[in-house]
Amino acid sequence: GGPIRRGRQGAVPEWLIASAKNHLKQCQGMDPPKGIWCHITGTDLVRDGDGQIYVLEDNLRCPSGVSYVLENREIMKRTFPQSFDGFSILPVENYPDKLLEMLTHIAPEGVDDPNVVVLTPGVYNSAYFEHAFLAQQMGVELVEGQDLFVQNDTVYMRMTHGPERVHVLYRRV
Repeated sequence: GGPIRRGRQGAVPEWLIASAKNHLKQCQGMDPPKGIWCHITGTDLVRDGDGQIYVLEDNLRCPSGVSYVLENREIMKRTFPQSFDGFSILPVENYPDKLLEMLTHIAPEGVDDPNVVVLTPGVYNSAYFEHAFLAQQMGVELVEGQDLFVQNDTVYMRMTHGPERVHVLYRRV
């Protein structure tokens, strides 16, 4: 693992990066908080008949679908446990824990127990199941825009007991 550094490893030629329509020269030299440019990505891989692995789709902006992976794996393990025998299949059930770990890691400095929330457009969004599932699995609040407000450059969520500060907002819109 480890982060992919822009052009340093030679995986992607500099000219290709510079010619991309979404490449922003203004971002060169910037240092994002904690050095992280991309917190979450969803890359769909497929193995061709010749055994070669290809990138089918890259969902860097707003990855979705992991909830279906988690649910499908759980059902497969219960229904067809023998299909896992003799294969080196990596576990996926720790994804919500890893996601929460990453989200708490990017909280502002000095916050020991950050309040993380998942922001959804609402029940009519096609990925709402995933938003609700991930929030539930991580043990965090699922909020809509109307549940939040900003006061003195700080985000709060409306709660029955009064406003509660939000330190990390996982935006799924």
